[in-house]
Order: sequence, then structure tokens, then C-alpha cells
Amino acid sequence: MQQTKLAAENSVLQAAGTALSRGLNVRHIRFMALGSAIGTGLFYGSASAIQKAGPAVLLAYIIGGAAVFMVMRALGEMAVRHPASGSFGQYASKYLGPFAGFVTGWTYVFEMAIVAIADVTAFSIYMGFWFPQVDRWIWVLAIILFLGAMNLLSVKVFGELEFWFSLIKVVAIIAMIVGGAAIVVFGFQTGDGGGVAPGLGNLVNHGGFLPNGFEGLLAAFAVVMFAFGGIETIGITAGEATNPKKVIPQAVNTVPVRVLLFYVLTLGVLMSIFPWNEIGSSGSPFVQIFDGLGIPAAPHILNAVVITAALSAINSDIFGAGRILFGLAQQGHAPKSFSKISRHGVPWMTVVMMGGILLIGVVLNAVIPEDVFVLIASIATFATVWVWVMILASHVAMKREIKRKGLPASEFGSPLWPAASVLTMAFMAMVIVILGVFEDTRVALYVGGTWLVLLFVAYKLWVRGGGLRRAELVDETA
Repeated sequence: MQQTKLAAENSVLQAAGTALSRGLNVRHIRFMALGSAIGTGLFYGSASAIQKAGPAVLLAYIIGGAAVFMVMRALGEMAVRHPASGSFGQYASKYLGPFAGFVTGWTYVFEMAIVAIADVTAFSIYMGFWFPQVDRWIWVLAIILFLGAMNLLSVKVFGELEFWFSLIKVVAIIAMIVGGAAIVVFGFQTGDGGGVAPGLGNLVNHGGFLPNGFEGLLAAFAVVMFAFGGIETIGITAGEATNPKKVIPQAVNTVPVRVLLFYVLTLGVLMSIFPWNEIGSSGSPFVQIFDGLGIPAAPHILNAVVITAALSAINSDIFGAGRILFGLAQQGHAPKSFSKISRHGVPWMTVVMMGGILLIGVVLNAVIPEDVFVLIASIATFATVWVWVMILASHVAMKREIKRKGLPASEFGSPLWPAASVLTMAFMAMVIVILGVFEDTRVALYVGGTWLVLLFVAYKLWVRGGGLRRAELVDETA
């Protein structure tokens, strides 16, 4: 009876053009949660992290993963209490004030735009492996038009695309782990190990477990945290999930498993096969695993997998940024046109805007194709960590309000409160400091600082009326 009532209310709201369609089911969100941890950060960024920290990079992923899990538990608690389409942008507005909501929402849009441009660039590079004679910008334009059209159809189409993209990525990672473990256990000749026998001894035999010292471990965190970027998109799905109180906790609680499976176990197997200082020196390390198993089509298999990973990432970038823009428009922090809903329950103007932003990628790939990826990937790290800090700060403010007003306890409370939240915020602050300490990541602070100043000026100049009030969210706690 209750479900029938909710469905009827949802239909009325959609007809009025004010609500998004709740078309994401348990299967969609569960695989989105699995797939969000697998992208270019794993397939190519991991080699850079390994070179910085050596085998100790496993510690970096465990520590970073624990911090991200606390961010996701904080976001999950807020999402179950307030399943709003604007997610953490609206939570920041409600609990920290309208300016905090404005900064958080637009910084996430900035993050997704930067990452999406990097992802479409990566996609064009991968396609160039098979079609070297075709200009990169053609692939960039083609994928923008295709995924933009898919996102305009309905949120269910988006969910189905993510399900299949994520399924392919998960199967590929599991195959790599099983294949790599077989090489370690049975001692297959890898062909690229430089005569070094595969085994767990490789984790300590080449300069020790921490070959570059504690400084190397710290330097790796910049790459490691970038790899986890985008995982917060799960919180955005709450506004379009058929049963957010069930699916959001399930998705969030898989974060530790994802970190251990996709990063720690995968890279542990990889560094057991090859000396850490040789990984990434001759192509992708994952191609080496398939080569070691005697699979001649290894480069083509991996290329198909990373293309799938890039498609999934671009698809999620368009979805996440679009929904946050929708929430910003509802709060008066973005043009009202971004709150327009199609008859399929999709905020079509935000999809169009993201497509327009990604067209910048077409221009960049046509003008400076060799330099795009490294430049924009380094900038996105600051935005990612900033959004996580704002999620944690919003959660702290919400918990204080619950206690002050005597509100019902959350149905999906964050564990180890408040100690874990305080430690996680301190860790995120450390990551931002690390970005400034090392020269190759310092540009992220320059760009990030400039971005925040521009947002402050924009807020003072253009936000008026309702945009100066805190967001009003329904508390759906039973």
C-alpha cells in the first residue's frame, strides 16, 4: 500500500516537472558501487603510486580506503535521512549554510567536468590503439554524443549501462587476480620478470617493503586518493533509488571489500609477480599478467577492458554532475533552467551542459593531445578531497543538530562516532598538505585556491533571494 502511494506521488511530481524518476534498483546501484572503484586510477595510476611507495603502496590503499569508507558512511547516513537529488551539495547548504552548499556543489561539478575531460581523453587514446589513423578528437566527439543521448533517455537506461560496464570491469579484475595468483603458485614463466621468480618474496626483496622511506609512502597518497575519486556518486543515487533506505547502506558497506579486492589484492598479486621497480616500465602491468599466462591477445583484452572502464567513468561523470546541478538550481545556486525535467524524469538541461563542457575535450585533444591527461588529472585531486571534507563537516553538523534538537537516531548511523570522523578529517587535511609539499602535485593547490576565490566572488555577485537561505530537506527517519 505504501509503495503504491509513493509511486502515485512520484508520478504526480514528475508530471509537474519537479521530481526525478526513481528508476535505479538494487542491481543498478550495487554494481555502480562495485564499478566506481575501477577506472583509470587503477589501470594506469596504480603504476605511478607503486613507483612512489614501492610495495608499501598497499598500506596507502588500506589507509586511504579506510578514510574513504568513513566519508561514505557519513554520506550514507545523510542520504538515508534525506534522500535528496542534490545530495551532499544540499546537505552542506542545510547544515553548514548556503555558501557552503554553493561551494560544495559547484566544486563537485568542477571535479566531474575535469575528470570527465580526462576520461574522454583516455578513451580516445585507447581507441587509438586499434585505430591509430583516426584523429583523437573524432572519438571524443562520438562518445560525448552517444553517452549524452543515453543519459537523456531515462535514469533506468543509465543504470543498465552502468550495470553492464561494471560487470565487465569486475570480471576482468577477478580474472587478473586469479591469473596472477596462478603465476605465483605454479611459477609460470612471465617473460617480463627479468629472471626474477614470482613469489611473495618480491614484496620485500628489492629494497624492502618501504624502499623509498616514509616520504615515498606520503607521496603516494596524492595518487591513491585520486583513484578513489567519484566513489561519492553513490550518495547522489539516493534521489532516484526505488528504495534508498535499503540500497544505499548495502552499496556503502561494500567499500572495504572493493578496496581490498580491487586495489590491495590486485596490486599485491602484481608486485608478487614482478619487482615493484619494473612495474609500468614496459607498458601496462596488467598486460604483463595476461602475457605471463601465455595469452597472445593480452593487449587487446586489456584495451577492451579499459575502454569499458572509461565509458563507465564518463557515464557516471555526466550523471553525477547533472544531478548536483539539478540540486543547485533548486536551491537558487544555478540557473533555473537546470531544474527542468523531461517527460522521462531526467534533468535534460544539465546533461546538455555536461555535453557542452566535454566539447572542450574535443578542442584540447585537437590542439594539445599529448599534454591533456596529466594536466587535468592533477587538478582534480584537490576538488575530490575538498568535497570529501565538506561531506564530513556536514555530517558533524547534522549529528550535533540531532543531539541538540533531540531528533530520532539515524537508521544508518556512522560507526565510531565522533572519533573516526575527526581522524578522517585530519587525514584529508594531511592529503591537501601533501599536494603542496611535492612539486609535481603543487599545481592542484594553485588551481584549487583560484577556483575557491572565483566561487566566493560569484556567490557575492549573483546569488540572491532563496539562494541565501539554507536548504530545506525532508527528514525521512522512521
